[in-house]
Amino acid sequence: MNEDFFSDMTIKELHPSIFYCSRIKDARLTYPHSHGIIEIAYILSGTGQYQVGEQVYDVKQGDLMIFNPGVVHQSIVNNPADTTMEFVAGFTDVYFRDMPENQIVLPEGGHLLVLSGEAKREFSRCCYEIIEENASTQPGRYYMIQAQMIRMLVLIYRAIHGVKEQETVGVAFESYSKSYVVKKILHYLNDNYAQRISLDQIAQNMYLSPVYISKIFKEKTGDSPINYLIRIRLAKAKEMLDADAGSIKVIAAAVGYEDVYHFSKLFKKYYGVSPMHYRKGRQ
Repeated sequence: MNEDFFSDMTIKELHPSIFYCSRIKDARLTYPHSHGIIEIAYILSGTGQYQVGEQVYDVKQGDLMIFNPGVVHQSIVNNPADTTMEFVAGFTDVYFRDMPENQIVLPEGGHLLVLSGEAKREFSRCCYEIIEENASTQPGRYYMIQAQMIRMLVLIYRAIHGVKEQETVGVAFESYSKSYVVKKILHYLNDNYAQRISLDQIAQNMYLSPVYISKIFKEKTGDSPINYLIRIRLAKAKEMLDADAGSIKVIAAAVGYEDVYHFSKLFKKYYGVSPMHYRKGRQ
């Protein structure tokens, strides 16, 4: 084995035991608190503030707050219009050689680590991978999350020690996060087209505003979420009509429309013929 490989063992122990990890919207606790483990809060979008002792930190997208065990902190609100989407995780069993065990020490004893460039993009990818993995029911989910957490910790260590980033061509953070959101919306619409769905409901499920949802969805697909949903429903209805899978009323209900007249009107608008005449034309 190459000895140079082991000469870089600045990380003595990195086998994190993860207690929690999640995406949180507006994580604003009204009281100071601390933990017996390390907690990190990474800002995925928006702006906010954290208070640690007498120090107030303004945070924005791409910023990382680190709270070591026993550090009293809280989220605070000065402007109710400010909103944040954060990735929060709590863990232990981390030991960097030049830091106390289970401590991540920032320069000058601070708590805010501002990531930039490729480090921010990589860290964001890890957050979204963990969020998606945590929502799954796949076997080995914990170990997949742990692997991403190890990657995040190495990125933190490199950022603390000012390791120079290599210039790489990659997907920008904003582009990546938008693609992730649109991908989740597409999955949701395709899986739930038969249910009652509104733009507000989609936005609530994604912890984002309806205006933002509409904007990025149209930016990525060229269509609005609701128009995309209508196209899915009508395509499914057309398949059912081809298969003679019930009355017009039954088919309308099966694709999410209780009002048969409204369903027929939409069908004619998209296909140029009513469901009844479409069925007759195939007989």
